[in-house]
Amino acid sequence: MKLFVGLGNPGAKYSQNRHNIGFMAVDRIAQDHGFAPWKSKFQGQITEGRLGHEKVMMLKPATFMNLSGQSVGEAMRFYKLDSTDITVFHDEIDLAPAKTKCKSGGGHAGHNGLRSIHQHIGPHYDRVRLGVGHPGHKDKVPSYVLNDFAKAEQDWLDDVLRGVSDGAPYLAEGDTAKFLNAVGLRVAPARSSTTKPKPTAKADPTPEPEDIRNPLQKLMDRFS
Repeated sequence: MKLFVGLGNPGAKYSQNRHNIGFMAVDRIAQDHGFAPWKSKFQGQITEGRLGHEKVMMLKPATFMNLSGQSVGEAMRFYKLDSTDITVFHDEIDLAPAKTKCKSGGGHAGHNGLRSIHQHIGPHYDRVRLGVGHPGHKDKVPSYVLNDFAKAEQDWLDDVLRGVSDGAPYLAEGDTAKFLNAVGLRVAPARSSTTKPKPTAKADPTPEPEDIRNPLQKLMDRFS
């Protein structure tokens, strides 16, 4: 069994924040793959279903971002999971918008949700890093991630969430390459191999002027 954790802050006030893209990701997976209704447990919201051949529990901590580890640790202990059975979906300011990367273990890079999870279960869990871009200065980061996605960002956001859902069964089976490929196909769909480029229009050739010389003139011109 796997545990997918989406990070975010609870409540309608935060639902469209950049910081809540982790919640959005697991919500989309649950919706598309017919998971059970969400219910309150482990200081959060939890649901269960199947992705491919794997049974998967999905958790949205309701402890607010800075205390996410409390909820994750409680669920991990209840289901007797190892930390390596856990995948956390979170916003990543060090990746450009629409970029997605996977990571196993490592540091929390200052992300408060990951820092809390580190404290409760250690660093040995998997992450799906969902790029939201950087505001340009570290002092602007808190307000940036706690603001809603702009209208201009909705198209790529929807593409990323669709791709995450498409690839979720691969992720549950541990195939991150196929998972990332599924996301990539939504964000930057490949061109059809049957599509041929339109021919470039060519200018009509300039007609040669008519030669009106008589045979004697032609012969004279030849030897002049």
